[in-house]
Amino acid sequence: MTGAFEFVGKVLVAAAVLTAVAQGEVKMKVWGKTAEGVEVPIYTLTSARIEVRVMAYGAHIVSIRTPDRNGKMADVVLGYDSLQEYLNDTKTHFGSVVGRYGNRIALGKFSIDGVSYQVPVNNGRNALHGGPIGFDRFVWQSKEVPGGVEFTLVSPDGDMGFPGTLTSKVRYTLAGDRLRIDYSATTDKPTVLNLTNHAYFNLRGDDQGDILNETLELNADHFTPASAEAIPTGELAPVAGTPFDFRKPAVIGSRINDDNQQLKFGSGYDHNWVVNGHAGTLRLAAIVTDPDSGRKMTVETTQPGVQFYTSNHLDGTFTTRHGVKAVVHSALCLETQHFPDSPNHPAFPSTLLRPGQAFHETTTFAFSTVK
Repeated sequence: MTGAFEFVGKVLVAAAVLTAVAQGEVKMKVWGKTAEGVEVPIYTLTSARIEVRVMAYGAHIVSIRTPDRNGKMADVVLGYDSLQEYLNDTKTHFGSVVGRYGNRIALGKFSIDGVSYQVPVNNGRNALHGGPIGFDRFVWQSKEVPGGVEFTLVSPDGDMGFPGTLTSKVRYTLAGDRLRIDYSATTDKPTVLNLTNHAYFNLRGDDQGDILNETLELNADHFTPASAEAIPTGELAPVAGTPFDFRKPAVIGSRINDDNQQLKFGSGYDHNWVVNGHAGTLRLAAIVTDPDSGRKMTVETTQPGVQFYTSNHLDGTFTTRHGVKAVVHSALCLETQHFPDSPNHPAFPSTLLRPGQAFHETTTFAFSTVK
């Protein structure tokens, strides 16, 4: 009988190991402190194929390391080597969770139930990513969960002009080749909410030049045209016959300089696409493929939209890992989201959250390779 018990024990241990590898192993260390002396933990999530680092400051994705078609590992998101560099960067939002309202609110103004609210403007005449001191500027509380980490931030009533005490949670979990982000929130007063992650991807590697030769597919028949200030007009415009049609894979740089007013307004792609299918269900949003490395990234989301941005305004001010200047088109963003300025467009999917309601959205990034 002893042999039988030993065999069963070995099977259980092996199963536990396989489960741990499938879910991803989690390690934590303190990466540094803020100027106020607050410790900032950083978590390393590891699966058989991928290594992801996320930290409590701004709930940032710090790095994602994946193999190319030959098995060579490289970082595929822009980021820094030290906490201090993140503390010094108040412009790029590399890998951060942005909120309370990701993207733009026209003039920083909106109303709920007839009451007007004002968010400080920080992007021309408009409010961007929650105002001058958004969620990316705070140290979130953190705890380990199976295969990952959960970050929590309590934003008080009146924070950046937004009503209601909002409790937001962002959970990163890694299983196999897939990084999953779950966003959830509750409030004690009616408020507006739009949470997303602002990772900048370059599948060639974060030090390997621009993304113009990468191929993009977007599961979207429509996009939301915007003004010169990147505020949606309210129209859901067909992508057919325009440089915004990525329903079939297209090289990102092939049409980015076309004579198109929307491209001129954005200095490239910086627009919201309307993801096909039912919002609230996890479905395909985008596929990015790099022909040089063979890396492929598949994005699925429950969100109604995705902002595709070709880092048009990176100007070399910030030096990322490997001493590389972050310059125009050196990365791309796929920010799954509700639409920009939704509080001022009743026809857009609502971003209103009331007491007793639970906000929950999910986005996944799956990494693979092609020949």
